[in-house]
Amino acid sequence: MKSYWIDSVKDQNKFGALEENIKTDICIIGGGLTGLNTAYNLSKYKIRTVLLEKDEICKQTSGNSTAKITSQHGLIYKYLTDSKGQDFARKYYEANENAIRNIKSIIDKEEIDCDFEYQPAYVFTQKVQDVQKIKDEVEAVNNFGGRAKFIEAKDIEINKLNSVEYVENKEEKLKISGDNIEKENLNLERDVVKERMKQVLPIKAIAGIEFENQAQFNPYKYGNALAKICSDSGIKIFEHSKVIDVDTEDGDEYYIITLENGCKIKSKYVVITTKYPIVNIPGFYFVKMYQSSSYAIAMQTKQRLFEGMYINSEEPTISLRTAKFGDEYLLIVVGFDHKTGAQIDLSNSYRYLEEVAKSLYPEGKIKYRWNTEDCITLDKIPYIGNFSNLWENTYVATGFNKWGITTSNIAAEIITDKILGQENEYEEIFKSTRLEPIKNIKEVTNMVKESVNSLVTKKLELPQEEANQIQNGEGKIVEVNGQKIGIYKNNEGEVYKVNPVCKHLGCELSWNNLEKTWDCPCHGSRYDFKGNLIYGPSVKNLDK
Repeated sequence: MKSYWIDSVKDQNKFGALEENIKTDICIIGGGLTGLNTAYNLSKYKIRTVLLEKDEICKQTSGNSTAKITSQHGLIYKYLTDSKGQDFARKYYEANENAIRNIKSIIDKEEIDCDFEYQPAYVFTQKVQDVQKIKDEVEAVNNFGGRAKFIEAKDIEINKLNSVEYVENKEEKLKISGDNIEKENLNLERDVVKERMKQVLPIKAIAGIEFENQAQFNPYKYGNALAKICSDSGIKIFEHSKVIDVDTEDGDEYYIITLENGCKIKSKYVVITTKYPIVNIPGFYFVKMYQSSSYAIAMQTKQRLFEGMYINSEEPTISLRTAKFGDEYLLIVVGFDHKTGAQIDLSNSYRYLEEVAKSLYPEGKIKYRWNTEDCITLDKIPYIGNFSNLWENTYVATGFNKWGITTSNIAAEIITDKILGQENEYEEIFKSTRLEPIKNIKEVTNMVKESVNSLVTKKLELPQEEANQIQNGEGKIVEVNGQKIGIYKNNEGEVYKVNPVCKHLGCELSWNNLEKTWDCPCHGSRYDFKGNLIYGPSVKNLDK
């Protein structure tokens, strides 16, 4: 399923695959907004630069984001002030505010049509006990010189939509899906949905935080335009060019980047912007963060329902924004995120978001559904800068914690400055080789526990009698004679077998019953039911 952003561009730029060995000064691995912004910055200096993308430009996380351009990252500033100090929190805020201005400057200079518009950003709560957290966040921002405003319920615009518990009307529920939505989703267990939605509906914000002069846009239009600008400026861009190895060459200042097709690139500088680093050692980012999956739906509305961008402060996460859709608009609802690979029932994930949308605008029509993954760092701060102290001239940008639009611009600025030998005032804030103790102990404990429980090394062979016990449309891991086998049987009864062991670091995979994928609970790699890689950090398909 395509996101609205990707579907809105019918004439996207196409770039061929790399099919020969080449030498360059800088090799950027990853064609999302971070890689493209970095390439754009470097294009001004006429340095030989190559950008490699394993699929197509901006069709992974960047093209599936919420596309909010904001310094408001949930309730982050009270946390940063308490854990890192007020000056640290101020610089984090300033870096993101600068990113908003930088993005707007690029759009204006290059005349990029990407539906950019300024909008206020809001964090709201529906719980009385969390109002103090909202007030504390406002105070933290204002104390270091930022701009945040406490908003009472009467001034929060989404409250004027009179959200209702639409899930009560069971018969109407069958009308909510658009023509491009799978009909099987209409027959979900309504009682399960109703119980889950009690945590969310009706949406009645009690209090909130307002950040003025934030923005939103279409990230795929922006990225597609950046790619053309970079290419026209001499940056060599190659799509369908999957990197499977980065290594040093003894006695040489150059790195050797090897592609899946055997081609090699020799480069003095390497920039890894693959969302999750594809190189494990050195760096060891796999012990510093995990991946989170979230879901999105877009509902057609006759008018813009509200001004601003919204996200709640509690769980489950609900994020709201609007977008122009021809002569009408879309209401985009994102949320119900979870750790990728979690062994939970995901079949209702889109339905929950549809219920939220219908509670705000009952006559709307669902037009799009999509999902994405984001890297979550254990200390809530992205990793930007040197990939490792052991590898000179290699840089990384990862762990954007679901706020990748502004962070991608920050990363591009820092990495560009480092390549050019210039200082960046925000480099220390996001230092990727930081070693100080992580204070978010809850996240550390959960990740280590799940990772250890998922480590396996066994192979597969499936007797027919085991396959017969699996229902059509079902996926599961079965154990036969001490061997674990991942099985999916489609609706026609065809059986697909994989070794349910992630090719990244050997964790046992979990079956995703919504997307029909094999997901890694350790580091977030995802594979289709045939074992083909969808998301990294793995670079290989599953054994079959």
